[in-house]
Formats: sequence, structure tokens, C-alpha cells
Amino acid sequence: MGGVRNKTSILLLAVGHACVDIYQGAVAALIPFFVAERDYTYAAASGIVLAASLLSSVAQPLFGVLTDRWAMPWLLPVSTLLGGVGIALSGLSGSYGLTLFFVAVSGIGVAAYHPESARVARKAGQGSHSAMSWFSLGGNIGFALAPLMVSAAVGHGSLHRTPVLVLPALAGAALCVPVLRMLARPRTGAARTQVPPGADDVASFVRLSLAVVFRSVVFTGLSTFISLHAQQRMQGSTTAGTAALFLLFLGGAAGSVLGGFLAGRYNRVRVCRWSYLLSIAAVTGVIHTPGPAMFLFVALTSAGLYVPFSLQVTLGQDYLPSRIGTASGITLGLTVSIGGLVSPLLGHLADTTTLRTALTPLIAMPALSWLLFRTLPEPTPPTRTATPASASASASASAQQAAHPRAADDQCPCRRAGSAGCQKATS
Repeated sequence: MGGVRNKTSILLLAVGHACVDIYQGAVAALIPFFVAERDYTYAAASGIVLAASLLSSVAQPLFGVLTDRWAMPWLLPVSTLLGGVGIALSGLSGSYGLTLFFVAVSGIGVAAYHPESARVARKAGQGSHSAMSWFSLGGNIGFALAPLMVSAAVGHGSLHRTPVLVLPALAGAALCVPVLRMLARPRTGAARTQVPPGADDVASFVRLSLAVVFRSVVFTGLSTFISLHAQQRMQGSTTAGTAALFLLFLGGAAGSVLGGFLAGRYNRVRVCRWSYLLSIAAVTGVIHTPGPAMFLFVALTSAGLYVPFSLQVTLGQDYLPSRIGTASGITLGLTVSIGGLVSPLLGHLADTTTLRTALTPLIAMPALSWLLFRTLPEPTPPTRTATPASASASASASAQQAAHPRAADDQCPCRRAGSAGCQKATS
């Protein structure tokens, strides 16, 4: 029964994660519409990404520290609603300042969601890499759906239709309620176990965080400008831009599941190394391959950058076992959001040169992540130990078995009769 409850919780968490991460993907998906409708420069457009990223960068570790001290499950529905309301209001005002403000509000909501949701997902999945990969898959699907939802909502109208985008937040907040009820419900008839925290490996965690930063720079840079880049390479086709962004996000769905599968056969550090090697070639192809062949490299880039995604979350938690919330806030939040801080620099470079020239330095980012992963060890997961209650029950069962060694035998007539003594044991 507990296994069914865990699987249901992970499924609902994954769908809720998708509803939240739609709003991370929506920021990049709205960029072409802001450029077209409001005549924003590349630098101004990338400033919107910066607004979503800046507060998120600061807030997620803070929320991580808070969730290490206190369980805050109510953050899940509240932060989901906040993320959706910010994006819903971002297109209503022509003011650049108000647009930045509403996008920042959405960023705070996303920041508040991830540390607590990662803690809850780890609890529901009992530390399983596969469970975390399915949880991450939900977020990646949300990213992938974002350009389609934004295009459907505002593509044939104007930015004033962005309030429609609040609908996923309402659904995601509703899904949080049964998850929190299931996890709060005591499990009867199940032995309780606890995982004693091991020693924190801060040095490895710092190197991991730097690797995630470089991964974030290349992914955020591409997600901000891939639509415009594809439009330029495909004679101004807006459909090509939406398709490229959709592919970049969709490949993450396959990448997350593949990462969880590979981690079961190989260690996580080795899988991440392979993925970043693939990403070096794939990003080069995205930027410099002409014509429709670019889309193949977009898909490869997405897979290469997303295979390590959930593995990096569990690695961070295992490097800092005594501070799960902080580790989640940094690997899911701070390091990921830092990529948005680089976007205005890329936008300024694109304004003064060309977009392809501005994107070329991104090729070096997965190479730097690969170099850092070459220095990382695979952490040994802590072993589960019985709680005093379950240990006492186990000891009692052992004593009973010693006094009645064949009580478990289905053929024992004493057991069938329910007698206190066992004739077979004493004969």
C-alpha cells in the first residue's frame, strides 16, 4: 500500500512540477512577442529574463535554508499560484518597469516552489534516483509545453491575452492538496526507517554547483535567443522559432528519464561526464549548422543538457546530506537562475555584433562542466537504519521466533489451531 501511495505522490508531484515550470519556460517563450509588439532591443528583451532570474537566484537558497529548519508544505500551492499570477499579469501593461515587476513576482513563486518540492519528492521517493528523474521529467514537460501554450494564448492576438496563462497554476495548486494529505497520513503496518545524515562534502558540492552554473549559462542563453536565432536561419519563420524552443524544452523530457535509467546502470558522475561531452558538439551544431539540420542539434543539445539535470539534484543532496533543502535550493535554484544573469550580456553583444557571434561563447560552457565533473567523486548513499520503534518490534519478533522456531511454518498444527505452545517445537 505504501508503494502505491509513493508512486501516486510522485506522479502528482511531477504533474504539479510541470504546471510550475511552464512559467519558467513562458518567460523565454514571450520574448519574441515582446520584441515584435513593443519593439524591445535584444538587451531589453534579455532584461526580462534577468528579472525572472535575479530574484529567483537569491530567493531559492533562502527558501532552501528555511525548509531545512521547518517543513513548509503549504509553500507548494502558494508558490504555484504566485508563479502563474506573475506571468498572467506580465502582458497587461505596456510599461517596461511593470513587466519586469510581474515577471519577477513569477520568479519568486518559482523560487519558493523548488526547494520544498524537491524535499517532498525525495521523501515520497525514499531517495530513489528514478523517482527524482520522474519528478524532474514533469518540470521538463512544463518547459516544453510553455512555448505551445504561449503561442496558443497570445500568438493570434496580443500580449493582453496573457491572463489565460494562469490556468496551469490553478491546476497545479489543486494537485498539491492530495499529495500533502497522502504524505501526512501515517502508514500503518509498515516498519519505519530513517537515514542518518552522513558527513557533508562541501568541496565536492561547490564544484558540482559551478558545473551546474555553466550548464545554466548555456541553457538559459539558448532558451532566450533560440527562437530569434531559428527565425533568422529559416527566413523569418515564426513557426521555426516556436519549433526550435519546443524541441529545446521537449528533449529534456527524454533526457531526464534517460538520466535516471543510466544512473541505475552506471554511477551518476560518469553519466554526467558523457552528457556534457555530447553537449559540446551539439551546441556547436545549433549555432553554426545552416538550414533545417539545426533542429537535430537542438534536440541533441536538449538531451545532453537534461540527462544530468535530476542526477545533479540527487548528487547535491548526497554531498550535503544534513542540508537537503539548501542543496536543493542551490542546485535547482541559485545555480540554474544564474544563467539568466548572463543573458543581458549576450543581448548587448548581439546588438553590437550578430546573434550568432553572441551565442558562440556558449560552446565553452558544457566543456567547463565536463572538466569539473572529472574532479567529482560518486558519493556513497547513507544506509537506512531502523527507528527505535521498528527496532523494538524487530527484536520482539526475533525473540518470539527463538521461543517458537516453527511458528512461521504453515503446516504447524499449533499455528492453525492457534494454541499457545508448539508440539512440533518441543517434540
